[in-house]
Amino acid sequence: MVGQVEDLTPQDVAQGIAEGRYLLVDVREPNEVAAEAYPDAVVVPLSGFDPKLIPDPAGKQVVFACRSGKRSVTASQAAQAAGLAYNKHLAGGILGWKAAGLPTKSGH
Repeated sequence: MVGQVEDLTPQDVAQGIAEGRYLLVDVREPNEVAAEAYPDAVVVPLSGFDPKLIPDPAGKQVVFACRSGKRSVTASQAAQAAGLAYNKHLAGGILGWKAAGLPTKSGH
């Protein structure tokens, strides 16, 4: 059974990344990431989402992120359905991240 997805605030996520507790996984598409990206995220687009593509978090908790917080929930549920205990996401996505005054970077 797929469990619930825990909402984390941008501040929680930023602090967790800074402290080395969270691995941020951006599930937006490459064109979105190219326009604007989270500073410290790995990108695993939802369109071809495979939980096996998520790098080993090496003891960190995986937190999914997207543009507004919808696709990150979908990704978390897909990962849980694959047997991974990845039940956290960034509520509000990159829109909430920026609204909280947190930095983004231009994509590659």
